[in-house]
Amino acid sequence: MTARSTTRNTICLWYDTDAEAAARFYVATFPDSAMGAVHRAPGDYPSGRAGDVLTVTFTVAGLPCLGLNGGPAFRHSEAFSFQIATDDQAETDRLWDAIVGNGGQESACGWCKDRWGVSWQITPRVLTDALAAGGEEAKRAFAAMMTMRRIDVAAIEAARRG
Repeated sequence: MTARSTTRNTICLWYDTDAEAAARFYVATFPDSAMGAVHRAPGDYPSGRAGDVLTVTFTVAGLPCLGLNGGPAFRHSEAFSFQIATDDQAETDRLWDAIVGNGGQESACGWCKDRWGVSWQITPRVLTDALAAGGEEAKRAFAAMMTMRRIDVAAIEAARRG
């Protein structure tokens, strides 16, 4: 049996030229993340030079990823996002502030984008639990969430109680 050089399933994220910078940011920001190999171009090519970073392997929040520097042909959209479950307001705030404060932007209902355009859902477990409970509790939590950008754990807990 031979050893494999890559995992069986990997999320590939397309960047213009900043795959390595993005990977290093994710690794520094999210628990259970690590840098892997940085692969460089062995020679000049139409949109770059020998030595340019082509791909970067990394793990973000336990998920194997490949950052690909493919040029400006494709952009990220909300059709793909990472959902990160948080345990409390402090963790929610830390991740939100890291993403938005590093050139990202806020969106609604716990969503934000990093400076490379990758979408993140910073989702406190209390919200997920409230929605899973169903009934009036879920309706109240959902209504509260719909008014928020960053999720406010205390407000979700208050909505759950009615």
